[in-house]
Amino acid sequence: MNLPDGIRILERGWLSSNNILFTGRATGRQETALIDSGYATHAPQTLALVRQALQGRALDRLINTHLHSDHCGGNAALQRAYAPHTAIPAAEADAVRNWDEDALSFRAGGQQCERFGFDATIRPGDALTLADIEWRALAAPGHDPHALLFYCPSARILITGDALWRNGFGVIFPEIAGQAGFAETQATLETIAGLNVDLVIPGHGAPFTDVRAALDIAFSRIAWLAADPRRNAENAVKVLLKFLLLERKRLALAQLPSLLAGIPMFCVANRRYFQLSDKALADWIVTRLIRAGAAKIEDDTLCDVG
Repeated sequence: MNLPDGIRILERGWLSSNNILFTGRATGRQETALIDSGYATHAPQTLALVRQALQGRALDRLINTHLHSDHCGGNAALQRAYAPHTAIPAAEADAVRNWDEDALSFRAGGQQCERFGFDATIRPGDALTLADIEWRALAAPGHDPHALLFYCPSARILITGDALWRNGFGVIFPEIAGQAGFAETQATLETIAGLNVDLVIPGHGAPFTDVRAALDIAFSRIAWLAADPRRNAENAVKVLLKFLLLERKRLALAQLPSLLAGIPMFCVANRRYFQLSDKALADWIVTRLIRAGAAKIEDDTLCDVG
């Protein structure tokens, strides 16, 4: 994997998205930028990683592919430390300006995000200069209706957020709420397939060069999900509980039904796809996380694994 000079990937995990740092090719005063900032509880770690990588330089710009909590949860901490010029997807401007946690999906998933501001917005088609080379913003609806891709034609690099991973893509959350998402995901994958890309930098997981293989997996998966929307809902509730486990590490089994019943996304998914009691839904998700090796039970407590 050969990255242009001045681009560094801070690979994280699943609670926090990857962070892509741009420092420019020269050692002199070049504008620096960061794409995506991780989850709120990892904000001190994000700040430490960025400081170490910048080696005393300032962070000039902060950009988000989309505003799910694992991609923008470090924004506020970085803004306090560096006051970077911050750009977000244009369609999210009103929600951020008014700090509407329902529109921003934080409350829906039972997740945290400290309030942050922004200085500019990015629309599909906009051009950005990062690491002294030009990138284009492209629409990437599906996982998030307002998400963006960042494409560098000259270096044939694509920053995909959660629109494409090596083995799939992010949960198609709009479909859980009864909004369109499958066709949008298909269209985003077709957009990616039409680009000349040698390297994908995903929101989670290592960068990869086998782009065609990843697209084949993704096209197969979207067809499988669209054939039975309940499959997407099952994946969503498992992912959301796993995310809670990643954040909290341990959850008391006795309290789990009431915890999930207080999180809107679980309630909507249960009402539309499962029609189970709160306890039955909690038991169903726990069983599948354990079966997948993503959780275990110790002393009547659900514990994170991985």
